[in-house]
Amino acid sequence: MFDADRLFKERLSRYLRETGQYLRYMFNGHIAVALFFFIAAFAYFYQQWLLNLPESFPSTTIMAIVFGFLVSIGSVRTLLQEADLVFLVSAENKMRRYFKKTLLLSYLIGWYPVFLVAALFGPLYFASFPERSGRTYLLLVVVLLIFKGWNLLATWWMNNIQDKMIRTIDLLTRVLISTAVFYFLIDGTIILAAVFTVLFIGVFLYDLSISRKQSNINWYLLIEKDRNRMQAFYRIANLFTDVPHLKNPVKKRNWLISLWGNRVAYDQRLTYDYLFRLTFIRSGDYLSMYIRLIVVGGLFIYFVPINWLKLLFAFLFLYMSLFQMMTIYRHHRVNIWLDIYPITQSDKKRALLRLIMKLAFVQTVIFTVVTLLQQNYLMTGIVLIGGLIFSYGFVYFYIKGKSI
Repeated sequence: MFDADRLFKERLSRYLRETGQYLRYMFNGHIAVALFFFIAAFAYFYQQWLLNLPESFPSTTIMAIVFGFLVSIGSVRTLLQEADLVFLVSAENKMRRYFKKTLLLSYLIGWYPVFLVAALFGPLYFASFPERSGRTYLLLVVVLLIFKGWNLLATWWMNNIQDKMIRTIDLLTRVLISTAVFYFLIDGTIILAAVFTVLFIGVFLYDLSISRKQSNINWYLLIEKDRNRMQAFYRIANLFTDVPHLKNPVKKRNWLISLWGNRVAYDQRLTYDYLFRLTFIRSGDYLSMYIRLIVVGGLFIYFVPINWLKLLFAFLFLYMSLFQMMTIYRHHRVNIWLDIYPITQSDKKRALLRLIMKLAFVQTVIFTVVTLLQQNYLMTGIVLIGGLIFSYGFVYFYIKGKSI
């Protein structure tokens, strides 16, 4: 006898157990320290910036665009698996209660980013509209939650539509209308906000009507969305610990391979130097994460006005990059063919240390150039020398001493 409630409880329990296990590794002591510095520094400079907020700053437009995307983007976490195409399709007419529960779960999970962004924009809202009360902003948050629910239902209904172009057009339409609603609501033009709300309800009812014309659930799309969402989570978790469920995408990037990857001497002892370079360039998210940390770190160093904080952020982003690169050592752990390489483990570890040191040198030079652009010559020298000393110590004392 098929029991939708029991199936939902089992899937939810497995989902929470699995994600909770990886989250414990992701938010370990290292990341907690980094997040503390980020939040403290951001809060300080955010407050200082709000004290001198220019009157021409487009607060309404920025908040409306972010709120519009926030309530519109997102899909239902159905917790479906590929095997369900075989075992659950026959019970499709009994799955209604299951999908209602996944809808409610997805909506409640969606509250977290709504409250987070609302808390982030709260100080900006009151700095831009000091005459307004907290009750007005609370009403805006309530409207955010209502539109989040409406958009989630509309997305669920549109999942039954096979044509991807129709789904994309519907999503863009809802994003634009939601953005307009929040723009006029924040601006105080209630009549126009009400007009666009009615227009959104029209789109909402249209989605419901065309969804009812579809007789079957689009199982393939629902399973693909859940798989992609979990793979994205696995890729992030894999930066902190081994994730056996991860299917690593491999990208060609031939130009970068020819530029740097192939520039390894033909020597047996350098086998892992070549392999690790290719792994960094082509596999997983190593390269993209490395670039993102450089860009974000460079922005912090450039805009932070206090010199000691510039140096602190340079060390912090260097630490984050080098710490994540350590996982390259275990990237090919399931490939048994590497065990036949006539290479010692010490050569393998030295190859990793050389790679990480090269990446640390490049990142330090980029941070130095960012400091140089501000014509802060003393700080430029400190960032360069300090970054190189920090990188060398981290690589050849911390990493070298660990059993990776």
